[in-house]
Amino acid sequence: QVQLVESGGGLVQPGGSLRLSCAASGRTFSRYAMGWFRQAPGKEREFVGGITRSGGGTHYTDSVKGRFTISRDNAKNTVYLQMNSLKPEDTAVYYCAGHMTDFSGNLYTRANDYDYWGQGTQVTVSS
Repeated sequence: QVQLVESGGGLVQPGGSLRLSCAASGRTFSRYAMGWFRQAPGKEREFVGGITRSGGGTHYTDSVKGRFTISRDNAKNTVYLQMNSLKPEDTAVYYCAGHMTDFSGNLYTRANDYDYWGQGTQVTVSS
């Protein structure tokens, strides 16, 4: 079992940047494919991006491609979401999620694929 704790959210002006972190407990972090999701008020939770166990593969939803970057440091049990050129429509609670997998090349885009979730961190983009 793994516990996930997000940090780094806050208020930022349009065009600004934030880096979210997700720290995982336990010794098996490198066995987890990780994902970031977000949920805006009144909307369903949506996939933002995912990363393979080693960090060698990533995938993003179209609305954040070229602006957001996912990375991970398995030695630190942490996954990151670097968000640049932020827009008001990026405002949401951001969640990290983990799925243990035996397949090093896999990442996952559906919320139902993930077994573990953090508590979320609020990101607000506003002037």
